[in-house]
This record gives sequence, C-alpha cells and structure tokens, in this order.
Amino acid sequence: METITLNNNLECPLIGIGTFMLSPAEAENSVREALKMGYSLVDTANAYVNERACGRGMRQIGIRREDVFLSTKLWPSEYENPNAVEETLERLGVDYVDLLYIHQPAGNWLAGYRQLEKAYREGKAKSIGISNFEGKYIAELETKWEIAPQFMQAEAHPYFTQSELRKTLDKYGIRLMSWYPLGHGDKALLQEPVFAELGKKYGKTPAQVILRWHTQMGFVVIPGSKNVDHIRDNLDILDFTLTDAEMAQIAKLDKGERYYHRTDAQLVQFAAWRPQFERA
Repeated sequence: METITLNNNLECPLIGIGTFMLSPAEAENSVREALKMGYSLVDTANAYVNERACGRGMRQIGIRREDVFLSTKLWPSEYENPNAVEETLERLGVDYVDLLYIHQPAGNWLAGYRQLEKAYREGKAKSIGISNFEGKYIAELETKWEIAPQFMQAEAHPYFTQSELRKTLDKYGIRLMSWYPLGHGDKALLQEPVFAELGKKYGKTPAQVILRWHTQMGFVVIPGSKNVDHIRDNLDILDFTLTDAEMAQIAKLDKGERYYHRTDAQLVQFAAWRPQFERA
C-alpha cells in the first residue's frame, strides 16, 4: 500500500474504503472484505449511522487495531455534546481514531473543532480534519485554530480539481481526501476518451485510471461500494504509473465544476438533524 506523510508525520494510506450511503449490513460486509483484500483505510461518519457496523467488520477478521487507519466525522448536532468523541469511539469499539473530522460548517462548528483539538491532545484522535470547509469557512477557521488540521475532505475529481482550495491547503501541508472521486457515477467523466486510451495502454478500466490520477495528485481517495468486485478493482491501481504528460493531458479536463452544490438553508437543516445511531 502506498502512503502519504501528513503534516504531523503520521502515515496515511492513499486508498481506502468509503462507507457513505451504505446500510449497516452493507458497511460491515464491505469493510470486512476490503480489509481482507489489503485495504488499510476505513472512512465512516456519525451521519452514515454505520459506525458500529464498520467496527464489527474490522473485528471479524481479527486485524490489529494499529494496522487500520480509521477515519470518522462528528455531525453538527454533536459539536456541543461534551461526550461526542467518547460516544463515537464506543460505537466504533476502539480507544482512538486515526482521523477525526467535523463534517460540515454548520451550527457551532468552532465548538466542534475545539472537540477535535482536545481529542488530538488526549490521543483519542491521531489526526484531525475538516470536511466541506471550502471558501470562507476555511478562511475563518484559519484565524481560529490552535492546531492546524491534517486533512480536508471535499469533492474532487478530474472535472473539479480544487485548484483554489489547494493553495490554502498547501500552505499548511493539509492533505485532500476526495469524495465523489469518480464524478458521482457521471458517465460523461468515465467516458472521456483519455481514460479509455490510458486504460487500454495499462490494461485498466477508466475508473481505475481516474483513481490512479487521484493518488498521483497526492489526494487520498475513498471510493465506496457494496460490490466486492468493485472494491477489489478500486484497490488494483498501484501497479502502474501515469506519466507527467498523461497527467497533463488529464489536467485539461478540469472545468472547475462540482456536482454537489450545498446551500445555506441546508447548513441550517444539517445543524438541526440528529442521526439515529445504530444500537448496540
């Protein structure tokens, strides 16, 4: 597994299994099968309501805790809950997470970030991050953090490479973790001729070429799937390397266009919504 070094010298795998939109049963199965295949990064969140299931998937194969880079996110309704971190760890069945995010810049998000910093100091989170904090939100947080984050999780793919955001991230050595890495299933992206050509050259699918592009951009990528064959294919990208010329060719696809457009009204809704966590 290829890794990157974070700004606190922690090593993080470049490819992980994502669990967004997976039911508890699906997440448990996907995590278990992914870890069997050699994955070592698992990403979940309070809001996915499958943290317990991810923990079960990890325990079922008896993998050592230190051999899994485990990432989760506090939801806005948890930012002012003083027990949010402990309750998250309890659901996962672990003593610490390798990466703890605040999920959205909603509600009292600064209180949420202070929870991350406290968890980091106490060793309950080995690294911390912000998710969906682009634009004015990271600009404000930048003036208020006591500990700079190690990660930003945001939408990124060849149509939207986050070129502006990366200027801020690069200043602090903050790494980008991509969601919607394959364009949220957009056939137009997957059918771009460049990916078919490179796939033919390297014996890979267009999706595998795109995932390799992510890792060579220095992004951590967490494609999610309940299909075991897709999970296996998503990991099978480390035996080829795109050339500088090929990376430049893909760079021409950048339109600066995202798929997901969040509104201020949604942020208000996010702060009010409380996940119905899976019971033990």
